[in-house]
Amino acid sequence: VKQHREKRSLDANAYAWVLITAIADELRASKDEIYFDMLKKYGQGELISVKTGIDISGFVKYSEVAGYGKVNGVEFTHYRVYKGSSEYDTREMSIFLSGIVEEAQALGIDTRTPEELAEMKSLWENGK
Repeated sequence: VKQHREKRSLDANAYAWVLITAIADELRASKDEIYFDMLKKYGQGELISVKTGIDISGFVKYSEVAGYGKVNGVEFTHYRVYKGSSEYDTREMSIFLSGIVEEAQALGIDTRTPEELAEMKSLWENGK
């Protein structure tokens, strides 16, 4: 039995992508590279073993080789596989987003949310 958790919000996902884009721009990397790096650092992963020679790319979108082994003379490749953030619940998304925010802050990127920026702008426009 699993504890019920709400699906992550679209706002949280959109904010994650804003920061991923800013990090990618700062590091002169692709958004996909940064996203995969964030999945590896702060996402949810599992270890699977597959008979060496079998291409898992049609089954798993985000993975990396974790090692190799042999069982009864059969060679296996061990993969660390990650689920995409679209599959995260609110707790998983919170951990993922917190990690992205920390990475952005370390690069000097403004991490205020669009809501925080709108509130600041509203206060400024109203002379407060």
